[in-house]
Amino acid sequence: MGLSTHVLDTMHGTPAAGMQVTLYETRGGGATLVKRFRLNADGRNPDGPLYDNASLRAGTYRLSFEVADYFRGRGVQLPEPPFLDVVHLDFGIAHTDQHYHVPLLVSPWSHSTYRGS
Repeated sequence: MGLSTHVLDTMHGTPAAGMQVTLYETRGGGATLVKRFRLNADGRNPDGPLYDNASLRAGTYRLSFEVADYFRGRGVQLPEPPFLDVVHLDFGIAHTDQHYHVPLLVSPWSHSTYRGS
């Protein structure tokens, strides 16, 4: 299945529908844009996996989640500057024959992630 992501809004107890996400390949301190997308009603990429196993390459990647804009769009009053603005998750892919699922659980004040299935 390759690489996928899913975002849950823990403040509202819902998927983070409408959040803007950017995927980068990272190498030697630099980052190359792969794609930008807005999460669907289920908090996932509307086009399915970000990479399938045939396209996925071993290496390092970054997912950037535009958290503050998402919560502002939900009507949440945030301080200026917000505690969390953009959450960047840097991770590595070692085994391209495996599925890497990178979920994000997020509120305006905290976030957590793990390698999901």
